Amino acid sequence: MHAFPQSGSPSARSKAGAVFRVTSGNFLEQFDFFLFGFYATQIAAVFFPSSSEFASLMMTFAVFGAGFLMRPLGAVILGAYIDDAGRKKGLIVTLSIMASGTLLIVLVPGYTTIGLWAPLLVLVGRLLQGFSAGAELGGVSVYLAEMATPGRKGFYTSWQSASQQAAIVVAAALGYALNQFMAPAVVADWGWRIPFAVGCVIVPFIFVLRRSLEETEEFTRRAQRPTMKQVFATLGRNWNVVVAGMLMVAMTTTAFYLITVYAPTFGKSVLNLSATDALLVTLLVGVSNFVWLPIGGHLSDRFGRKPMLIAMTLLAVFTAYPALSFLAASPSFGHMLQVLLWLSFLYGLYNGAMIPALTEIMPVEVRVAGFSLAYSLATAVFGGFTPAICTWLIHLSGDKGAPGYWMTFAALCALCSTLLLYRDSSARVAQPA
Repeated sequence: MHAFPQSGSPSARSKAGAVFRVTSGNFLEQFDFFLFGFYATQIAAVFFPSSSEFASLMMTFAVFGAGFLMRPLGAVILGAYIDDAGRKKGLIVTLSIMASGTLLIVLVPGYTTIGLWAPLLVLVGRLLQGFSAGAELGGVSVYLAEMATPGRKGFYTSWQSASQQAAIVVAAALGYALNQFMAPAVVADWGWRIPFAVGCVIVPFIFVLRRSLEETEEFTRRAQRPTMKQVFATLGRNWNVVVAGMLMVAMTTTAFYLITVYAPTFGKSVLNLSATDALLVTLLVGVSNFVWLPIGGHLSDRFGRKPMLIAMTLLAVFTAYPALSFLAASPSFGHMLQVLLWLSFLYGLYNGAMIPALTEIMPVEVRVAGFSLAYSLATAVFGGFTPAICTWLIHLSGDKGAPGYWMTFAALCALCSTLLLYRDSSARVAQPA
């Protein structure tokens, strides 16, 4: 796998530094965003108390998913702003909004203290996080694509997703440490707020890093920048590309939320493993994702996006349900680790190829808005509600391996969209303004 070019040279240090600065903000956004899923059971008890554990958990996952419904709106509004004002300014705005939502969740008292205001304010915090995240991933991915050296776009853009995995590892490590040093009752009462508070504390440092970003040369050279009206018009002309891109992202977002955000709850509530074991598996999966993503990006640079996308979706179609069914039939720490590491392999190689592919199929003048809209729609329809859908499928069917059906469906959608987008020799099917 390639490293950054000519290690030690000023250009190499500059490239590596830019990657670190832009992805550090992405790390924080995703760290804050996914903590909600990690601590779903604790949040359910504090903000959504119910006589039924299933009902309480479903309400929590519904609020978790509500944040994703704001993503398409954030993708268009903030994405258009980034396409107009620049990558640097836009990414500072998305970070500010995300920090506000996270701070709100940290400070809101429980249901027993302020009643219905508690779940309402938590919902507002989630909506702010979702609005921000709608353009964050697109803004970071496009920044990395535009600064990449020729022939290395896949490798560079893979660090957007890799920074998410670093966030997963840190969040899971904090959760593991809390479970080691605090009693379960204390964690459930207030200890779960500590990781959220950590995210708030490091916000000022991330702001400093993002303010030092330089605008990409490709954006600076652009003579004309689209107005909001032109953004909508261009996206409307390319609705088929946006929809196909959304379906291509379906595999990524479903797999990711299944093996990271939903995994701790799946391990505890469905497989009856300890919270410590479930978080440890999630931590190791984050490490695995971090390793496979740059490899997937590099392989897509070398062999092409299409072969990687098709191979990984086919493997997911044929193995997702059998793997999860095996785990459900024989639950253990070792089996959970084996199965989720396999799904991590599929996710990492697929996403490493998918991210650069998505930047390439969008019209250049609305690249952030188009990428963000496709990604956000996929997250809203598929990924964001993956924990709720998996919980519902298991409850409805009684089959603990039922989440495999959901991932298989997402993989089929991604396979069909890949074949459609790459039916010609070129993937650049978007129509210019």
